[in-house]
Order: sequence, then C-alpha cells, then structure tokens
Amino acid sequence: MADLQKIVDDLSALTVLEAAELSKLLEEKWGVSAAAAVAAAPAAGGGAAAPAAEEQTEFDVILTGDGGKKINVIKEVRAITGLGLTEAKSLVEGAPKAVKEGVSKDEAAKVKAQLEAAGATVELK
Repeated sequence: MADLQKIVDDLSALTVLEAAELSKLLEEKWGVSAAAAVAAAPAAGGGAAAPAAEEQTEFDVILTGDGGKKINVIKEVRAITGLGLTEAKSLVEGAPKAVKEGVSKDEAAKVKAQLEAAGATVELK
C-alpha cells in the first residue's frame, strides 16, 4: 500500500503549474474530468483564500434602528417589502432585522438609500 502521508506531502509541495499539469495527466489516464473535483475541493478542504478572492454578489439589507422616526421608517419598510402594517411595525421595532436578503448590490444600495432617507440606520452584509 502507498504511503498516503508522503503523497499528501508531495502534492502539497507542487506549484500551481505543476498541479494543473498533474490534473491534465490524471484526466487523460483515467478518462475523467477534474472540474467536479475542483468545484468540491474548496468546500471539502475549507480553502480560505477562495472566498476572499470572489466578489460578493448577494447582499442583505439590515435595519439597525429607526433613528427616532419610526412612522416614516415603517412606511418605507411597507413600500419596500409589501408587508402589512403590523408586520412592518414588528420588523422596525425588532431591529436589527433583515429587510431584504440575497439582493443585488444595486438593489441593496437603493433600498439602503430609501431607508436612510426615511431616517433609519441601515447596514449591508
């Protein structure tokens, strides 16, 4: 049986170009594609560098306070979310709460500007 720790050490010492070449050789030898393995590798390996390199595409708009203008903020939350009066009031009073989740950067900025114009304090995550 192969010494697995030695294999791990050898693979860890490869440069990016050498790893790419190894990938091509294994694809040819075994007749498979490494695309699925590469996509799963960051999740399985916990690669910290990959998420930092990607640009965030989805944002959450978090209401952190009403700024003393609760009625204006409730009206704006209703307009943005389509919630009823009771639900919008609960959201504003329960701050910090998400007003919108998983929205684009442009939409998040627009919602943030609307809420801040009404007197709310908002942050994007």
